[in-house]
Parts: sequence; structure tokens; C-alpha cells
Amino acid sequence: MADMQVKAKARRPFSLKLFLMRFRTIIALLVIIVIFATLSKHFFTIQNILLMTRHVAINAYMAIGMTFVIVSGGIDLSVGSIVGLTGMVIGALIDVGIPLKIFGVVIYLHTWFILIVALAAGGLIGAVNGFIITRLKVAPFIATLGMLYVARGFALLSNNGSTFPFLNGQPGLGNTGFPFIGEGNILAIPVPIWLLVIVALIAAFLAKRTPIGRHIYAVGGNERAAGLSGVRVNAVRFRVYVISGVLAAVSGIVVASQLVAAQPASGESYELNAIAAAVLGGTSLMGGRGSIGGTIIGAFVIGILSDGMIMVGISDFWQMVIKGLVIIVAVAIDQLQASVFQAAAIQEERRG
Repeated sequence: MADMQVKAKARRPFSLKLFLMRFRTIIALLVIIVIFATLSKHFFTIQNILLMTRHVAINAYMAIGMTFVIVSGGIDLSVGSIVGLTGMVIGALIDVGIPLKIFGVVIYLHTWFILIVALAAGGLIGAVNGFIITRLKVAPFIATLGMLYVARGFALLSNNGSTFPFLNGQPGLGNTGFPFIGEGNILAIPVPIWLLVIVALIAAFLAKRTPIGRHIYAVGGNERAAGLSGVRVNAVRFRVYVISGVLAAVSGIVVASQLVAAQPASGESYELNAIAAAVLGGTSLMGGRGSIGGTIIGAFVIGILSDGMIMVGISDFWQMVIKGLVIIVAVAIDQLQASVFQAAAIQEERRG
């Protein structure tokens, strides 16, 4: 029986359409690299590659979290606002501290504790999203759209719409070193890239090697069947929004660290880039299908496209048009891929 299956696979004709669908993101990335390397002599230098990868990492953190959410059958529009709010939380803790007026003192946390608080803030917003969606039965699009405004509003309220301009900290307070996260290097490689590698490896392990990952795919593929097989659907959905919130907070930490300032408007429209990266990487908006590796490649497509257009002098207005078209094309190809793979599966069944 096994020999027959091997022979059947060996006889399977090569399909250019299936090949292009399966490897479309890698092909698109290579085409973009070739185009911009041809148009700009400074594009394919080590310094520029590292700079672009740092930019890609900011979107990739969110896109990885978005992948878990979309695979489970949901969507998270609040991640961009979480980026801004996280930065403002960090700015307040470094510049203002925690004033205890009753005792007449101000507590300044160590940098590591500030990072933990920032991640917890992102996770808390994700938990609120998960609660609203799973317990109050609000559609993910509406729940996270509302949280987009709520989180952005809190970011603006935290300092009356102003920026926290200096996040270097003070040695005597133990809150220095924050800029190293966004601007530092380890073994000549920027810290944000190391963070991306760590986050990607953990996410890939979670998705492919743990029961939680298998349950996420099961819920997105067929929620009813997953529930009947014993999967706690609400618990799974709650967790993916917490994961998305925490990874959005990671992006917020890196952005604030690179700017050495916290701006309440940081992260605006970042959610669109995260969704585009996930879909370009093969994550189905219908749920049940997607991979961390594909999402990272999708993030590189979006990031290199953005940086490349800036390098060759394309206007901001045309950049918006092109990014919008990329998102539309990505979704259209995703739908086409589903129909092509379904047709191929039917043909294989008929041959069998």
C-alpha cells in the first residue's frame, strides 16, 4: 500500500499554478529584493540589510501574534494601539515613576521590572479582548476595533497627549539601559533581531510541538468538531488574544527604545501591516491554516517593500497606494489558493 502511494506521488504531474501558490511569498520577496537592489546601489549592503531587518522585526512580533489569532478564526485590530500604550507605560515609569503621595515618595522601578510591567500591560489588554469575545460573545472584529480606540485613548490620557521625551533613565534610580533594547548590538547583530529569532523559535515550537498549538489549529479549522473532541474552545481563543497582546507589547518596547521616547501615536495602522504579513505568509483569513515561518517571510516582504520605496524616492502617497494593493492582492491570492488546493485534492481522489 505504501509503495502504491509513493508511485502515485511520483506520477503526479508538475503544476506551475500549485508551485506558484505554495511558494508565492518567497518568490515575491526575491523579486522585490532584485528590483530594489537594481534601483539602488546602497540597498544590498550589510548595514542596510541589518537596518531593514530591525524594521521588519517590529512588524514581525505583532504578525506572529496575529497569526495565532487568525489561525484560531479571529482577528485583532488593537495591536497597533497596544504598541502606543505600552510605550507610554514605559515612559511614565521611567520619567515619572510611581508617586505615593500618602508617604511623600516616588518609586522608580528597575528596568527589568519596567519591561515586565509593559509586557503585562499588553497581556492584560489581550485578556480583556479575549474575555469580551469568549464570555460576552462579541464578534472579534468589533471587540478589538473598540479596544483599538480604548487603548489609544488611554495612551493619550496618560500624559495629556504629550510625549515622554527622555527614556535614558538615571543611574542612581536603577532604570538605565532601556535604549540598548532597540539600539544595542550583541555579536555585531542588533538586539531586535535576536529578539525576533527567540520569539519566532518559541512561537514555532508552541504552534507545532505543543497541545496548545494543535488546539489553535483545530479551533480555527472546525470549531464545532474541536469542541466535540474535548478542546476547550473558549480557553484557546482567550489565550491567543493574550499572546497577541504580549507580542504587540514587545513591538511597543522596541519602538520606544529605538526612539528613546514614548509617543502616544506610536503604532498607528501597525495592525494592518501585521495582518498583511500574516496573510502574505499563507495564513488563511478563514482560520485553520498558517505558519510562523511563512508569516516572518511575509513580514520581510512588507518591510523591505516599505524601506525600498523610501530608498528609491517613491512618494508617501504612492507608498500608501502600493501597500493597499499588496493587502488586496494577498487576500485575493489566499482565496484563490484555497480553491486551487481544493481542486487539486479532488483530482487526486479521483486518480486514487
